[in-house]
Amino acid sequence: MFKTIRNAWKLPELRRKLLFVIFALLIFRLGAAIPVPYINTEYLQQYISANSGTIFGLLNTMSGSALSHATLFALSIQPYINASIIIQLLTIAIPALERLAKDGGEEGKKKIQAITRYTTLAIGLLQGFGYYTLIKSYGLVTNTGIWAALVIVVSFTAGAVFLMWLGEQITEFGVGNGISIILFTGIVSRIPAMLQTVVTDVKNYFIDTSALTEEQIQTLAAHKMHPLIAVLLVVGMLALIVFIVFITNSERKVPVQYAKRVVGRKMYGGQSTHIPIKVNLSGVLPIIFAQSIAMIPATIGMFVPSSQQEGSGWHTFLSVFNSTSALYAVIYFLLIIMFSYFYATIQFNPVEVANNLKKNGGFIPGFRPGRPTAEFLGKVLARLTFFGAIYLGIVAILPIITENITGIVNMSIGGTSVIIVVGVALETVKMIEAQMLMRHYKGFLE
Repeated sequence: MFKTIRNAWKLPELRRKLLFVIFALLIFRLGAAIPVPYINTEYLQQYISANSGTIFGLLNTMSGSALSHATLFALSIQPYINASIIIQLLTIAIPALERLAKDGGEEGKKKIQAITRYTTLAIGLLQGFGYYTLIKSYGLVTNTGIWAALVIVVSFTAGAVFLMWLGEQITEFGVGNGISIILFTGIVSRIPAMLQTVVTDVKNYFIDTSALTEEQIQTLAAHKMHPLIAVLLVVGMLALIVFIVFITNSERKVPVQYAKRVVGRKMYGGQSTHIPIKVNLSGVLPIIFAQSIAMIPATIGMFVPSSQQEGSGWHTFLSVFNSTSALYAVIYFLLIIMFSYFYATIQFNPVEVANNLKKNGGFIPGFRPGRPTAEFLGKVLARLTFFGAIYLGIVAILPIITENITGIVNMSIGGTSVIIVVGVALETVKMIEAQMLMRHYKGFLE
């Protein structure tokens, strides 16, 4: 990966794109450090820290700690991701939107993007108001007036809309998917703090508790870790990264033979090639979208102050959807499988591929061109998507199971973050390699 980036840096055009991405990410991190007025961030950080193992800890991780600091980008890109899910599902359900997406061409795509942007604005307003309601119910707002509420909600919404625009600019003028890169940056920015926490917990294990009070011992017990467990966590994380990279790069090569044909005095075709179909065709998107859907109960709970009061109906409802609960793991697993199939069918259309092969004189050995070829490709796609979806689901819920067994907090959040970080990194590097191959960079090809 580092060699690819180093070689890309030597090309002036790619260097400009990489610099644009770096500059955009610096703006993102700067906005993530600008606090929104009228909020007591000190007590808010304590609340988020106390609930780090819940869905709010996951939201805070995805935003790069912007949520706990109540900064301009506290909502991160979640409103845009939720809007994308809604519009893509509606595109399948509503024929008019489906025609606009398939037959509208470039203008149709622009209209779909415009609808997605307006939906992002609406969701941003709802989530901003919900977040304000949550912090107000805990007395974390220094000014409870209408003006202060308007400033807070508008600031959160503006930050979400700006991140949407920034992600689109990265996609257009930079390298890779801008939304995924912003999400990647937010997660990676928390790595130093996470490492510091692990080191501190290991040091606390060797503290002599003979001179401490009972309360201090209980507090210390919640923040200490056996060195062997820390080593096992690091080894397990490295093994998980290797496994993710292996599956991400795995693919099924379907052989294709082109028939010979004579055009004038020249003979064309006759060569053998293959159609590469990835095992995990959808990449990291099912994880991101499944998370966004699984966060909906917590987002709804933001609008209800009583949701944080123990014993209330809303508190019981949200505890069922805690990021460490069994029901959350089952829903998360099923959503990942659903979105894996959803994106696989969008990215690879067996009928379209079969028709293109037939038009160009190509065929898969053992299958007649046309419908038999499409049915064969559909079966291959279904099997690969099933395996890829199961892989994503197991890797996503394995840290949740481990956390329930060991009692170590934030493992479910950390495991999900690893999947997103590795997936986005691999996709971005492949996009850089593809652009380098198009420019016939000799040093890279060798």
